[in-house]
Amino acid sequence: MSDQEQKLSSDDEANGAENSTAAFEQAMEQLRGDLDDAKERLLRAQAEAENTRKRLRRELDDERRYAALPILGDLLPVVDNVERTVEAAAKVAGAAAVVDGFKMVAQQLSDVLARHHCQRIDALHQPFDPNKHAAIAQQPSAEYPPNTVLLVAQQGYQVHERVLRPAQVIVSRAPDA
Repeated sequence: MSDQEQKLSSDDEANGAENSTAAFEQAMEQLRGDLDDAKERLLRAQAEAENTRKRLRRELDDERRYAALPILGDLLPVVDNVERTVEAAAKVAGAAAVVDGFKMVAQQLSDVLARHHCQRIDALHQPFDPNKHAAIAQQPSAEYPPNTVLLVAQQGYQVHERVLRPAQVIVSRAPDA
């Protein structure tokens, strides 16, 4: 081979090596980009899985927290009837033993409700709250400001912060002129 041919051959090898190096660099960049994309997808998938776990945990906690709502709702009319019985029997002469018995039953029911975080909604003389009270009537009052609960017709109950049964109330309004 002549010098010129050798030089051309060396130049071709150098160009081939440069092209090979450039191709290699380009392939490496492509692989780095693919790796970064895969890492990003993995992080998103992990974050999504964690968010799903947290949401499911919250839902399960709520489910457990409010699991007793149906049975508590079914007990409220019984509580109402026991309270009415105590009030009525207290007015009858010679019914002291019956009144005492029903008071004990009322206390037991109250304890059961308390164990399940079921509490009465304090409504009397409070400002009317449509989230906790159901207004059944309005009555003029000079003694209380408008939209104040004057009378509780039926007790309301809530479990934790969720209303089980709103209190049925009579609400004040401004007196007639």
